[in-house]
Amino acid sequence: MNVTIAESWKPYLQPEFDKPYFPKLAEFLRQEYASQRIYPPGRLIFNAFDKCSFDDARVVILGQDPYHGEGQANGLAFSVADGITKPPSLINIFKEIQDDLGKPIPKSGNLERWASQGVMLLNSTLTVRAGQAGSHQGKGWETFTDAVIKILSEQKEHVVFMLWGAYAQKKGAVIDDSKHLILKAKHPSPMAAQWGGWFGNKHFSQANTYLESKGLPPIEW
Repeated sequence: MNVTIAESWKPYLQPEFDKPYFPKLAEFLRQEYASQRIYPPGRLIFNAFDKCSFDDARVVILGQDPYHGEGQANGLAFSVADGITKPPSLINIFKEIQDDLGKPIPKSGNLERWASQGVMLLNSTLTVRAGQAGSHQGKGWETFTDAVIKILSEQKEHVVFMLWGAYAQKKGAVIDDSKHLILKAKHPSPMAAQWGGWFGNKHFSQANTYLESKGLPPIEW
């Protein structure tokens, strides 16, 4: 499996790769990719760490599982490849951006353009079996991504963490709110959004206001 990771991440991630849990996870993934249909494609497992370097990261959006439909997952939380129908959660994200910032909903649901500006689109679990949500949970990914969140919190300053839904908020409990901005809302999934707490959160304008107040460039959402 040929994966690429931005160079500035490597000193921070290598200690995790060296811990006993990670070779077990890697062996599990080798067997899964050899015997099952797994998303995203192997080369894109660490796409979030390739498209958004550690040095550039200034916003973190936490997801849970990759999309498990054909051709959807591209290694970035909430993002889909070009030409793929936008999932309902992503549509609700774009609707909130439209309401918050007046930006039209884009044709593509590919969020690489966010990642290239320093938005870390991090799923808790980086792989999944086709059609089986949560199928790679409890195999070691959560340990790895918990460590990533802690590294970002400890090693950087003035990062905006967007925690959508109870799962992300629990996972983000390690973030130091004395030097970062933590924004919380309901999950953008249709079921959660219809009960209120997603639309009107204005996270995207809040993030840009905070970044600019710290002398950092805003995100072109």
